[in-house]
Amino acid sequence: MGIDRNLNRGWKLGAILASSAAILPLMVAFSPAAARPKVGQSPVELADPLVGTAPLDDPAVIGNAPPPGEPVYSGQTSPGARLPHGSVEAAPVNNNIELLYPNGVPVPYYYTNPTMIGFTGGGGSTYGGGAEPFIMPVVGDWSPPPAYSQSYYDKSREKASPGYYSVYLDSFRTQAELTATRWASVMRFTFPESQRSNIIVNLPRHGGSVEVVGDRIVRGVSNDKDSADGGYFVAEFSKPFAALGTFRKSPGDNEGWGIGTSDVKPGGREMTGSYAGSYVTFNTKAGEQVLVKMAHGTSYEQAAQRLAAEVPGWDFDGVRQAAQGTWAQLLNRVRVTGGTDKQRKLFYSTLFQSFASPRLIAQKGKKFADTNGKVQTATHDRYGPVPFWDTGRNQIVLLELMEPEAVQNIMASELAMAREKGYMNTSFHGDNAVFLFLGAWERGIEFDYEAAYEYLRKNATDPKGPRGYLAEYMKQGWISDIVPDHNPSPPYAGGKAGADKTLEYAWDDYALALYAKKLGKDTDYRMFLKRAGNYVHVFDKSIGFMRGRTADGKWIAPFDPQEPYYNFMMKEASGWSTLWLVPHDVQGLIGLLGGRDAFNAKLDEFFTKPYNPTGICRDCTGVIGQYVHGNQPDQQAPYYYNWSGQPWKTQALVRQILERTYGSDASGYGYPGMDDQGATSSWYALSALGFYPVDPSSQDYIIGSPLFDDASLDMGNGKTLRIVAKNNSDTNVYIQSATLNGKPWNKPWFRHDDVKDGATFVFTMGAKPNKAWGAAPAAAPPSMSRKP
Repeated sequence: MGIDRNLNRGWKLGAILASSAAILPLMVAFSPAAARPKVGQSPVELADPLVGTAPLDDPAVIGNAPPPGEPVYSGQTSPGARLPHGSVEAAPVNNNIELLYPNGVPVPYYYTNPTMIGFTGGGGSTYGGGAEPFIMPVVGDWSPPPAYSQSYYDKSREKASPGYYSVYLDSFRTQAELTATRWASVMRFTFPESQRSNIIVNLPRHGGSVEVVGDRIVRGVSNDKDSADGGYFVAEFSKPFAALGTFRKSPGDNEGWGIGTSDVKPGGREMTGSYAGSYVTFNTKAGEQVLVKMAHGTSYEQAAQRLAAEVPGWDFDGVRQAAQGTWAQLLNRVRVTGGTDKQRKLFYSTLFQSFASPRLIAQKGKKFADTNGKVQTATHDRYGPVPFWDTGRNQIVLLELMEPEAVQNIMASELAMAREKGYMNTSFHGDNAVFLFLGAWERGIEFDYEAAYEYLRKNATDPKGPRGYLAEYMKQGWISDIVPDHNPSPPYAGGKAGADKTLEYAWDDYALALYAKKLGKDTDYRMFLKRAGNYVHVFDKSIGFMRGRTADGKWIAPFDPQEPYYNFMMKEASGWSTLWLVPHDVQGLIGLLGGRDAFNAKLDEFFTKPYNPTGICRDCTGVIGQYVHGNQPDQQAPYYYNWSGQPWKTQALVRQILERTYGSDASGYGYPGMDDQGATSSWYALSALGFYPVDPSSQDYIIGSPLFDDASLDMGNGKTLRIVAKNNSDTNVYIQSATLNGKPWNKPWFRHDDVKDGATFVFTMGAKPNKAWGAAPAAAPPSMSRKP
């Protein structure tokens, strides 16, 4: 069963925004796959890694996505077995990304797909599609890749928990179970009676070399050295092979299925080429188990050492229990009571997915391949790049709250990568690394911040660096756009996204200004502070929107703010969404739009105007009015009412976003857009606690509506932040009054300094808004244009 469509269509956001009507709870019936949790379950038992793997199914929040021939975006999370910041993930693959690129990014798993292609146990790149090799148990006949021998699988028997995944492969009558340590994966296959129980091990299209060693080991090296810690893997089996062989794609340029019998070598032990792989065969009794344990490294020696150290025997259940214990230790740092069973399950599931990135590459003292491919010894725990355009907006704050020691090593890793490459990492589009460093500094995390500033400043001032079109930005204070010669709506992906880049850079520059000020660099402070106001140069006051300009300074026309311009003027956003991309100066944006009343009217229209663009945005799901929760540029906008004197509207909106765009599909696993390595998950986890970091470079937390009666977060400094919501329910979503440590609190925001030594917030909730609470102009959060 799915959503009660009549109730869902009957809910009117406009009524909430305009008249303070009580929220109607969105009722969702659970499918068997998303069964109600048992009373008293622990956080690790509530966390379900399948959450985030499914697409939403309600047209009201899907918008007009996707384009013909593509699936609706899921959260594109993985249900695989891993540890926090997983170096290794043992994961299912049911998306044949070698033959099809259906989701915009190489995501290996999509919940509704009915057949399994294989499993990976390597250190995956972004979204897991780069993990290799593929491993697949096949009983009877088998086909080499890319014509993988796929198996139907039983959704009712598919299970996932932190550190564990299992599925029954109906086509092969085989149970597959996966678990992982920090540097190794373990797979357990329970076969039927057969003399042809095979396990296929292969590299993907780019290939490499594979070798069968003795009667228990398959090892190989990938041609893609960035794929898994240097590209080498060693896989050991618990039972001797009864038969073996190798295969590859047919040599030549043919792009068909490409594998002839001449390239399957029965008895062969070595193979090099595209899709290079091996098959090993076992004689099995009914219920007999064959285990595979695998590790990766910068060499066969390192991979073998990791395998011996991490998994010395064949105790699958012991490895699984250890992984679960590691997750329990982390998830137990946040304890919630109240809310519904589904809300608690979604909370711990999103909290689990929030630790998907960044990935630990090497522990201190161990070998790893740096960004230049050079093998080095780590001087600190080495992490992979932070996806700053995504998780830099919210997840990094969750890490700073819960894992300050890990954040120190993450910052050290980013600084090391900057020294290797000459510039600080950027991510996708913006230059948001400064959010991590300044946000950590503001929260009292110790680090050599002056050393990092050298590279942050270089990014912002060197036109040869990673900031696109920086010379133009520095010269005139804004970046021009081009007018494409064909349909500017998706799937058009060219353009400069100049309007959006101008906004992103201005936000970055404000953080750099404050950073420079903390270092006593007054000249830099004044320079970056001036640049922080550049957002006004792409605001067209005649229509009240951010808008692209051609090189001669003219506004680009025609202009429809409803159109999802993607890379044309905007970045993964419409004009409506991009309007709000001024998190560092919401007060300044209020001024541009004509004051509080005009600003609130514009926000109201944003959240109520029907979404009906001509162009299709493939990942614009999670739609509420013109708001698109599935993409980052406007995710902070629901909290903007706290600046404009109507925080009760933020309280209503946050609750609706949590309810309508997460798990509201039939499976209970759906996400809006994609998770982007923990960003969408972190939005839920933080907002459910009752606050959100609109500007993560600051130490300010903007208050929403706490979802739970009582929530306690153990911060990494040993102190606890407790948030109590009295009279809380699905209808009592409005804050009537609040206290902090027993004293009245009348501001819709707080600072990290207010809670760093431990604190208790108590909110009294009600069914109708208290329009006076937090509404005074003096109560508004800080902005560049307004200091507290």
